[in-house]
Parts: sequence; C-alpha cells; structure tokens
Amino acid sequence: MDVSKTKYPKWIWRSAELTLGHAVNTVVLGYAFDYVLYPFVMWQLGLLIGGTVMALLSLVTCLLTLWFYDWSKRDWLGIEAVKQLRDGKATTRLRRMLAWALSKGDVPACVALSLWSDPFITTACLRRGAFNGMTRRDWRIFFVSWFIGNGWWALACFGGIEVVSHVWQWIVGR
Repeated sequence: MDVSKTKYPKWIWRSAELTLGHAVNTVVLGYAFDYVLYPFVMWQLGLLIGGTVMALLSLVTCLLTLWFYDWSKRDWLGIEAVKQLRDGKATTRLRRMLAWALSKGDVPACVALSLWSDPFITTACLRRGAFNGMTRRDWRIFFVSWFIGNGWWALACFGGIEVVSHVWQWIVGR
C-alpha cells in the first residue's frame, strides 16, 4: 500500500508497522519458540537430542524470517535503527553495552548480539546495507550467531529444567 496516498500521516503507518512487527516477532519467535517450545523439547528429549532438534528448528525459522525480511524490503522490526547504536545513540545501560560491542568490530558485536537476540536479528544488524541479500561474510555471521545463540539457550533451558526438576522433587518428596 502506498502510504503517501492515505489520509493518515506516515508516522502512524510506521508506528503500526513496527508495533505489528515487534508483536509478531515477540509472541511467535520470542515467547512461543524460546519459552514454550524450546524448554518443552529440551525437557522431553534432553540436552543433546533436544538441543539439536531445536537448533535445527531455529535455523529454519531464522532463515525464513531473514528471507521474508529481505523479500518484504520493510524494516518491520526497526533493525536499521539498531545499526544507529554504532553512532552512539544509546540511552540505556543495555544499549550502551551493545553499542560498545558494535563499535569493537564484528566478533564482539556478533557474540553480544547472539547472546541478546537470535541469528536473524544479529545478521540483519551486522550486515552492510539493508535488504541486499547475503554475502559470504553475512553467512558466516549468521552461522556463528546460530551456533552461539543455540548453545547458550540450550544450556540455559537445560539448567532451568534441572533446577525446576530438583525443586519439584524436593517438594513432592517431603
């Protein structure tokens, strides 16, 4: 839809686009995938098999999201705004830490973003340009981020499951 031909100001359309983009990304990829499906699969299949299954699902999900992002040619998450962190426009402590990592080069930025977010966001934030496909460098960033992020999340989920399991056993065993 050509926003310039509507009766609403452009900022309203942009706000709606960012709100919808963040809502879908947060609910589907954030909460449903990370906090429901990932721990459930880890609980059912264990660290090694569950972690492998979820890493592969994460790979497919992040690739599809990245391809959709490029295909739509719309910054529906405000990722291009995150790139501005490199210019020092950070207002909170977390953003200042991310800005510091982003300013130190690809490796610290990739590690920090991988621990903070998913491979899609990490790759979109670190690639040069927007909606321009993937270079060899972008693919390396994507797979390194995928490995770091899923390794970290699998260990975090498994640790959380073990703690809950031990607390449950302690409560029930009394």
